Parts: sequence; C-alpha cells; structure tokens
Amino acid sequence: MREKKEVNILLGEQVRLAREGAGLTQEALAERVDVSAQYVSDLERGVVGVSIPTLKRLSVVLGVSCDRLLFGGGGENDVTQLARRLQRLPARQFQLLRRMIDLFLEAAEP
Repeated sequence: MREKKEVNILLGEQVRLAREGAGLTQEALAERVDVSAQYVSDLERGVVGVSIPTLKRLSVVLGVSCDRLLFGGGGENDVTQLARRLQRLPARQFQLLRRMIDLFLEAAEP
C-alpha cells in the first residue's frame, strides 16, 4: 500500500466536505467531473492526488474555489455552499425561508 501524502489527505477532506455540502454522492460528483467513482473515493481518502484540470473541474462542479479545496476554510459561513443548498429547495420552502431571514435581519438592525 502506498503511503498517503499529507497534501492529498487534506485535499481529500476538503473535497468530501464540499461534496457533502453540495448534496452530491461520490457517484454523482464523478459523473459531473468525468472521473470514476473509485477515483473520487480514492481522492477523498487521500490515496491519490489530483491534476490541475481535474482540480478545476472539481472546483466548478462543487461551486468552491481551488484555494478552498487546496487549503481549506469556508466552514459553516461558506455562502457558496449555502446558496447551492437553497437552490435545491422547493419554491414554497425557499420563499418561507427567505421571509424568515428578512424578519431576522429586520429584528437585528439597530
């Protein structure tokens, strides 16, 4: 078994977090990035690295920057991930949530 490189382990963790945040399975991500599901699994486990073209495709599909995938960050305050999740809501739920946010922001204003 090959020894895992720390950079690949960190990248894999970020890809997994971004994939889960986007609500995608490994298979769905693989299809959209044009790689195998096994490659996505190996990538997330830090077993393999990534080429620059594949990194760019991952970034576009996951809606996060290459920097984010390489260096981490974003976490719970990542607006891009939140926006992607909101886009998947049915219209009625989206409108309800939008109204709740508006009310919260109005109440929070000084």
